[in-house]
Amino acid sequence: MEQKSHRRTRVGRVIADNTPKTIKVQIEGIVQHAQYKKYIKRQTSFLVHDPEDQCKLGDLVRIEESRPFSKLKKWIVREIIQKADAKTKDNIQEATHDSAGINP
Repeated sequence: MEQKSHRRTRVGRVIADNTPKTIKVQIEGIVQHAQYKKYIKRQTSFLVHDPEDQCKLGDLVRIEESRPFSKLKKWIVREIIQKADAKTKDNIQEATHDSAGINP
């Protein structure tokens, strides 16, 4: 019998995998503006512990809250839901280069 965990879980996409045993996961959500009632897209990114270094750029992963591994790393990878294809990786790399102001 599987025990239910009371820790928070989120699903997001890997946007950086440069450092060993650490990935950066971006979570997207939609919230309604309090005054204008318009829906706004919000993005939050977390540093996540990846002990086996199995996650790659563009993967869809489930993360779970855990003990602190470092100052900013308080989440751990629980499962890889979907591996990224080449098209997804290219889109993410373009988006990170555009936001950083890098022209390839």
